[in-house]
Amino acid sequence: MEIRQPIHSDHVRTLDTEGLRKQFLVEDLFKANEATLTYSQIDRIIVGGIMPVNQAVRFSPELGRFTGTDFFLQRRELGLINIGGAARVVADDETFEIGSREALYIGQGTKQLEFTSVDAAHPAKLYFNCAPAHTRYPSRKITQAQASPETLGAPETSNRRTIYKYLVPDVLPTCQLSMGLTQLEPGNMWNTMPCHTHDRRMEVYFYFDMNDNAAVFHMMGEPTQTRHIVVHNEQAVISPSWSIHSGVGTQAYTFIWGMVGENQVFKDMDHVPMSAIR
Repeated sequence: MEIRQPIHSDHVRTLDTEGLRKQFLVEDLFKANEATLTYSQIDRIIVGGIMPVNQAVRFSPELGRFTGTDFFLQRRELGLINIGGAARVVADDETFEIGSREALYIGQGTKQLEFTSVDAAHPAKLYFNCAPAHTRYPSRKITQAQASPETLGAPETSNRRTIYKYLVPDVLPTCQLSMGLTQLEPGNMWNTMPCHTHDRRMEVYFYFDMNDNAAVFHMMGEPTQTRHIVVHNEQAVISPSWSIHSGVGTQAYTFIWGMVGENQVFKDMDHVPMSAIR
């Protein structure tokens, strides 16, 4: 478990490239037969990846020492989206088969967590967000067909994309965690532009579906003090509530967004006009 402390917007103005990457970029999310976890003290989100190949990956009770609880999800909920081969997930007495681009919500209080790949030659890659929770909701699988889709943008502005909302109130109840997947159409490179902030929630973007020579220039910072981080395939960026979060790629890509904070109102955003960005 890597721990990341909160950071003030005034401090961010002083950081160079390496400083920004150290504070906000999560690079090595998937390691064979392991789970990686990064604990951000910004709204207490935990971001990670699980990649079982030829053996199961389990969350041991000892993980609770990082959260001050008897076991990891005693006071937390977890959402994951699979970007790899088919997975089998055991959550206490329930077993779920999770295919590519399918999601799983795991409710607060779940003790046993075990993750395996159906085919070791095509291992699962389970990207997850985990947040504090006050009550238990049922664990549930969500297919992409069950997600709430919304297509936005236009080819003329290079941002034609479809947003699949997996963990939102219209689909299933959670305590505070929201997650979804945004897929850009071929030839489109921009996401979330014009940009916005939301002081009530933080957000994490996880970029994938990119080749080795591709990159996304992720825009962050206060609207009048913008910075950028170069992001490559299967890397994530932590975005504080005061920061914009937007990106442009060298090709089309897909990203998973996850939010935690005061509410789950998807359209609770403070839009920033293009003329105000500096």
